[in-house]
Amino acid sequence: MADRTATGSGSGGSGEPESTGEYNRDQRYIGTRITADGRDGYPVEPGRYRLVVSRACPWANRAIIVRRLLGLEDVLSMGIAGPTHDERSWTFDLDPGGRDPVLGIERLQEAFFARQPGYERGITVPAIVDVPTGQVVTNDYAQITLDLSTQWRDHHRPGAPDLYPQALRTEIDEVNRLVFADVNNGVYRAGFATSQEAYEQAYHRLFDRLDWLSDRLEGQRYLVGDTITEVDVRLFTTLVRFDAVYHGHFKCNRQKLTEMPVLWAYARDLFGTPGFGDTIDFDHIKRHYYEVHRNINPTGIVPAGPDLSGWLEPHDRATLGGRPFGDGTPPPRPDETVPSAHTPRPPL
Repeated sequence: MADRTATGSGSGGSGEPESTGEYNRDQRYIGTRITADGRDGYPVEPGRYRLVVSRACPWANRAIIVRRLLGLEDVLSMGIAGPTHDERSWTFDLDPGGRDPVLGIERLQEAFFARQPGYERGITVPAIVDVPTGQVVTNDYAQITLDLSTQWRDHHRPGAPDLYPQALRTEIDEVNRLVFADVNNGVYRAGFATSQEAYEQAYHRLFDRLDWLSDRLEGQRYLVGDTITEVDVRLFTTLVRFDAVYHGHFKCNRQKLTEMPVLWAYARDLFGTPGFGDTIDFDHIKRHYYEVHRNINPTGIVPAGPDLSGWLEPHDRATLGGRPFGDGTPPPRPDETVPSAHTPRPPL
């Protein structure tokens, strides 16, 4: 999320502006996979790995949500970096002594250097670290959540939803491709553009796609099928940050999310679904973007708004049918909680 153009380290890959002023995300990640058969040398093993995230980051937020929905808390521990970082790395300043209590490191950079000394790409979250060696295994955020759904299946909680059902994967992949290009990454393409033309192209692509998504969701509760899937998780983490950050900070200001009735109701529906809203920390989200991106916000002043109470208003999306967890059940009340002052509390 915080990209090398802005900070030197980040959560969704580094990026560089082209001569046209267009922002292009560097998507070269450590692509090693943790699989049931251990084909890359890293088999799925309860307790062996640690998922490192920041609640500020939309790409990491996906992994937090999927881990909770699938009930993997007891088999995949989670380390939480603070909302801000410097040129070098995310830090564990939320933990006593400023060190992750499991990995024993102060900076995520240490796990990347343990795997590849002198690693020169973005030190990004989410990342999964092999605890015995202290080496990062992967920071390929898109594959991480798919593998949690497919490769860690033997360790899912009873009643866990199928977020990547075999019969819908082609459609999920296609919608994900469009959402990533125009929305998830589209807000960054607008926010980090360095020319008027590049900004306006990104701006129009973003809102054209939001209009398309609104039309799609007007008559159906979820994006693909009648249950929550991977694509809903991916869209939600951008929508939940839209008014707090992207509307002003990234100049994505044709409308606020609260002014797009279908998408606003859809986002509230997901926010109130266990596993979604209970992972959101608006304080961390705002502090990260406004304090770290000094090329966009030189003063580092963090806005006091917006009013968050609307996230708990009725949405009436249930009238469209659909079952959030299919034949499964909601995740239990989380042990890992967001401070109540940082987010409105959806009912659980």
